[in-house]
Amino acid sequence: MFSVDLNCDLGESYGLFRIGNDQEVLKHITSANIACGYHAGDHNVMMETVKMAKVFGVKIGAHPGFPDLHGFGRREMKISADEIYNLTIYQIGALVAIAKTCGTKVVHVKPHGALYNMAAKDKEIADAIAGAVADTDPTFILFGLAGSCLVKAGEEKGLQVAHEVFADRTYQPDGSLTPRSETNAIIHDPSLAIKRVVRMVREGRIEAVDGTEIEIKADTICIHGDEPQALDFAVRLNEALKTEGIEVGRGWDSL
Repeated sequence: MFSVDLNCDLGESYGLFRIGNDQEVLKHITSANIACGYHAGDHNVMMETVKMAKVFGVKIGAHPGFPDLHGFGRREMKISADEIYNLTIYQIGALVAIAKTCGTKVVHVKPHGALYNMAAKDKEIADAIAGAVADTDPTFILFGLAGSCLVKAGEEKGLQVAHEVFADRTYQPDGSLTPRSETNAIIHDPSLAIKRVVRMVREGRIEAVDGTEIEIKADTICIHGDEPQALDFAVRLNEALKTEGIEVGRGWDSL
């Protein structure tokens, strides 16, 4: 039987600014990537989100990003590998402490936005992130773009990795995500997005923007919590996967 994890980037509110519908989305996912205050989120939001994830039995992951609240962490920054290592540890540590006080724990790490995309292609950045994760806790699972430098760096560090695919994003022939600056980067049709997800899980293949067929490994599927339709899409995707005989859960996870 096929099995796949559903993850969502959550805890992205900040102060009085509220974004997403985290409490409802948590009912339909198995992994929550919680913003750690650099690209989004703050200490109050982190605490609130961890507590909600615990209630719904959703696995908790740190979602470290660039220190860029104004750009939501989606702007590339020229930062040394040493600093990327340090900022990754800093953000993971903050969430680990909050989770501990709530009687739960962090079990995975997934970089956010531009940091994630840069690590997918840049070995030095990927090594810095993987090193930070391994040095913080070698039992953490590292989420990274399927087949990317990041998952390879994680494997080299002896980490368990999860190859991630995206429901609402298009792919380039090299397996990378189409940049958000491109008009065809986002798939707005939920039915099409779901159809592509099912194929990635069942067949391990996806069609790139130029029509090229590329192989892809799908351990976990990302849903973007900041999108207005996130809740509706999460519900529909769950239903579609079950209809296709695909179990929603972290079957690849021994935790």
